[in-house]
Amino acid sequence: MNNLNDITLAEARDGLSRGDYTSVELTEAHIRAIEAARDLNSFITETPNVALERAKASDVRRAGGNPLGGLDGIPIAAKDLFCTEGVKTTAGSHILDGFIPPYESTVTQNLRNAGAVMLGKTNMDEFAMGSANITSYFGAVKNPWSIDDGKDRVPGGSSGGSAAAIAAHLAIAATGSDTGGSIRQPASFTGIVGMKPTYGRCSRWGMVAFASSLDQAGPMTRTVQDAAIMLKFMAGYDPKDSTSINKTIPDFESAMNGNIKGLRIGIPTEYRLDGLSSEVDNLWKQGVDLLKQAGAEPVEISLPHTKYALPTYYIVAPAEASSNLARYDGVRYGLRVPGDSLDEMYENTRGAGFGKEVRRRIMIGTYVLSAGYYDAYYVKAMKLRTLILQEFQQAFESVDVMLTPTAPSAAFAIGERMDDPIQMYLNDVFTVPASLAGLPAISVPSGLSGDGLPLGLHLITKPFDEETLFRVAGVLEEAVKFTAQPSYLRGFS
Repeated sequence: MNNLNDITLAEARDGLSRGDYTSVELTEAHIRAIEAARDLNSFITETPNVALERAKASDVRRAGGNPLGGLDGIPIAAKDLFCTEGVKTTAGSHILDGFIPPYESTVTQNLRNAGAVMLGKTNMDEFAMGSANITSYFGAVKNPWSIDDGKDRVPGGSSGGSAAAIAAHLAIAATGSDTGGSIRQPASFTGIVGMKPTYGRCSRWGMVAFASSLDQAGPMTRTVQDAAIMLKFMAGYDPKDSTSINKTIPDFESAMNGNIKGLRIGIPTEYRLDGLSSEVDNLWKQGVDLLKQAGAEPVEISLPHTKYALPTYYIVAPAEASSNLARYDGVRYGLRVPGDSLDEMYENTRGAGFGKEVRRRIMIGTYVLSAGYYDAYYVKAMKLRTLILQEFQQAFESVDVMLTPTAPSAAFAIGERMDDPIQMYLNDVFTVPASLAGLPAISVPSGLSGDGLPLGLHLITKPFDEETLFRVAGVLEEAVKFTAQPSYLRGFS
């Protein structure tokens, strides 16, 4: 690939500032890469004309000495659940196929205000429901990483299109969304950095909703520094979102000073699951050793309600989804399948428009909210969610950050685990607890499996302490020195 496809966001920012290349040159290099990599299916909608128009405008601003945004001229991608004015937004679903929003989500508007150039909308699991990017109406996404067994790997989900695009150097950075691990798990599977901010740090306005008390936008990049830069321009208070928090946005990049001496690193005992692979466990131990060598102090901690996190999540999230997705009825926008009556039109539209996994979760959510089961399931799950949050709060009284694996395995082959929803849901076992508690967390590429596929380590900090999160993640990244590249890139070298 052209060298312009291999640079980081920080390098692109500095190179544009020096005049080493123009935004148009940088954008054209990424457009060519996207066109050459369509077999990955990482994009639902490519927007080369929009990208070049914004790149040219950035170059004009720069040449004229006009004020520049912090991401001015840098080509990025947006997950296809962020509404984009005048550009199709589908959330990976047939029921929204052809929907063109007349407005822009707050997160993508913030990035646009910072001068970022949008290359297109990335593929995703339908309505963000999935851990493998195989539930999209527009087809499965292929992981750029593979091994010599003739099988394509999943990129993780639900932000698998964004993850694959970054890993294959089709975009410098991308937006993702994380409900139970949908940024962090695909980051682990594709060897990139994926960061979930504190719930409320980024506005949800204009994001197609899955589970409103869990959904959170976040950056997906190739380095920790890039994630810190990206988050600064994604975040911010938004009065249009009632869950948005009005707090000052720190300079996350400056917080990465490389000094973690004296920080206490919590190692949760309950994350040592039965059946955890030895290579993931060894990677975790290596991460503990590396942080200890950097001056941090590992501390064994207990989070006893962790074992209930996954079942709690798969009650709360489907319950909220069943409510949120009630709006897709074929009347106001999106797909409409006619029927002999209004009720039949609803049934036909929703039956044809929603995929199997979305229908499954709507049915689960409707069940747990029904009159006979509300107390037995939903109320109990909400009580457990409170206990999980309280355990994190107590733990953070004695530690500064927690270290866990990101996922229990490396990327598996497309087609595997599809018939066993429980096995698929277990992909999120390490990421769901932080989501239920609304905590900031990040996955850092930290090693390779025995087959040569990437594995990530996962850091969690207390609410709105992203500065410590980036600081520790930067030290871990520097200590690990993960330089492996996906096999897909060798075809373009």
